Amino acid sequence: MTTSPNKSNKVSSAENSSARAELLQKRKKWEEKYESLVKKKPERLSSFITTSSVPIDRLYGPTDIPSNWNYSNDVGYPGEFPYTRGVQQTMYRGRLWTMRQFAGFGGAEETNKRFKFLLANGMTGLSVAFHLPTLYGRESTHPMSLGEVGKLGVAIDTLRDMEILFDGIPLEQVTTSMTINAPAAILLAMYIAVAEKQGVSADQIGGTIQNDILKEYMAQKSYIFPPKPSMRLIVDTIKYCSENVPRWNTISISGYHIREAGSTAAQELAFTLINGLEYVRWAVKSGLDIDDFAPRLSFFFNSHNDFFEEIAKFRAARRIWARKMKEYKPKNERSLWLRFHTQTAGCSLTAQQPYNNVIRTTVQSMAAVIGGTQSLHTNSLDEALALPSEDAVEIALRTQQIIAHESGLTNTIDPLAGSYFVESLTNKMEDEVEEYILKVDQLGGVIPAIEKGFFQQEIANAAYQYQKEIEANQRTIVGVNEFTKGEQIKIPILQIGDEIAERQQKRLEEVKQERSSEKVQNALEKIRIAAKGDENVFPAILEAVKAYASIGEICDVFREVFGEWKGDLLF
Repeated sequence: MTTSPNKSNKVSSAENSSARAELLQKRKKWEEKYESLVKKKPERLSSFITTSSVPIDRLYGPTDIPSNWNYSNDVGYPGEFPYTRGVQQTMYRGRLWTMRQFAGFGGAEETNKRFKFLLANGMTGLSVAFHLPTLYGRESTHPMSLGEVGKLGVAIDTLRDMEILFDGIPLEQVTTSMTINAPAAILLAMYIAVAEKQGVSADQIGGTIQNDILKEYMAQKSYIFPPKPSMRLIVDTIKYCSENVPRWNTISISGYHIREAGSTAAQELAFTLINGLEYVRWAVKSGLDIDDFAPRLSFFFNSHNDFFEEIAKFRAARRIWARKMKEYKPKNERSLWLRFHTQTAGCSLTAQQPYNNVIRTTVQSMAAVIGGTQSLHTNSLDEALALPSEDAVEIALRTQQIIAHESGLTNTIDPLAGSYFVESLTNKMEDEVEEYILKVDQLGGVIPAIEKGFFQQEIANAAYQYQKEIEANQRTIVGVNEFTKGEQIKIPILQIGDEIAERQQKRLEEVKQERSSEKVQNALEKIRIAAKGDENVFPAILEAVKAYASIGEICDVFREVFGEWKGDLLF
């Protein structure tokens, strides 16, 4: 006698319910035994929490996974929807992640030398850190730049600096990431111009600009212009690159700085994905097809100290993004992919006992690798005190290489899939993100929520909670509030002298004397006209850059047309 499919499903469902009830009963008995034991021998802590202050149960099992959880729908296989286990089918068995060390200090000469040192030691991608005046669209000679030239990144004023920065580095052979936001289009235009001078066309270069202005209003604060014109600049860049620079990632939607400002892991993920969805809406509204730009969107996450929480965050990120992007009905599978760069947590580094930072960075890097990152930067042991020295950055790079070649972590794909603990954390992370998406929708969207201070207050509250736990000794930071030493450990510190500012001033003066003032003024006027109208501003920016207009001159035109964003202070 055969059983009908419907009857078979009902029997199967009943069996599952019965098995689950049995497991719950066994779990209850185990819990009772455990409780009687800890009455005699208490647990070593009154509560166990993640880095994000999320309570952790003493044990995880099948009953911690929802009854409607489905392997195919919720986990699946690498390279297949919903990409929980990775966007590429072969992952690290096919190709290792890009080892991309963030570097930039002093002038273009110093950073060029550091790039070549890192490439010679096995780094596989460049990552540029710019000094504060560049981030804020000011020349190195501006009064606000005093004391900041070359201190926290490389000083870039004009195309001349970029030519020196990439001198002797073939741009068709290496990908470059540039951490720049408000003036991102200008730095990308400079990069395109440098490539052309090397004989490399725009369609041959590959890399990423951060270009994520929304998180600047939320966390990092290196904004210049108000939100709406800033979003217009981003969409113009996306449009230009989709037609002319097809291998370029036009935006790196960044949770890193949100986490560095003090957010929880769930907030970092939620706010990053919310920003990403907002960029997608603006691009689609401008007339772009989803497949014209979505495959070149990339993400940038923090990897903090809690090993399992971070892995769950990365897995949840891919799943949520794929499900959200599927609503746009893309024809290109890559439009569903969440590809991401990871940097270890700068905010976790301590000035006390700095050699401990090597171990912190190692744990964080392992979480990123198990979580399936596409590229990775490992922080250096001295970064709580200064920009990294050459010795420190070499140790940071070697950390990645040892993980890649000696640890065995790359031998299989998503090795923690199926762990009751990790799957439970992944599900919980997704639930928290969905709650935040709903809250922001109720506030009217991302920009209204920024204007109301929602994101800023959420991050501030989380940062305050974390600091309170440290000061109350509810959270141990080795070398800070436990296992301390009386004497201070001295390590070599990279010093940036004032001669960098003097050299920048001299070079900028020389460029302005040698260039054609007429060409510069004509190019700046084209930017002004484009900014006031509806045409894409990127071609005008590229023309101005090639005429050796400075970043400050170009940004001043945008300041004149768009105004400046002052933001609100929260306490």
